[in-house]
Amino acid sequence: MIGLWAALSAAVAVAAGAFGAHGAAGPQEAEWLRTGGLYQLIHAVAALAIMGFARGPAALLLIGGALFALTLYAMALGGPRWLGAVTPIGGTLMIAGWLWAAWLFWRG
Repeated sequence: MIGLWAALSAAVAVAAGAFGAHGAAGPQEAEWLRTGGLYQLIHAVAALAIMGFARGPAALLLIGGALFALTLYAMALGGPRWLGAVTPIGGTLMIAGWLWAAWLFWRG
């Protein structure tokens, strides 16, 4: 199931980046879409890469990347600015996923 969600997440990230490059309302909105797309895509690919041996960290990377990006996408599309306060929660989940993965790799 992680593979399915990671692939869908990557597709959303590419679409957001394309919309940011060609259809965003302004420069701030384009930057939010670009940043969200970049982080979401990187973490979707990372989840695909490690899902076979580190499912927990892969899920955290995927959830964190999606939460981070989706709050930025929502603001870029006119959503309330308070969503910016939620964005760091996604970042924290991504960091936790990387640290968990590092711990698993360290343990062998």
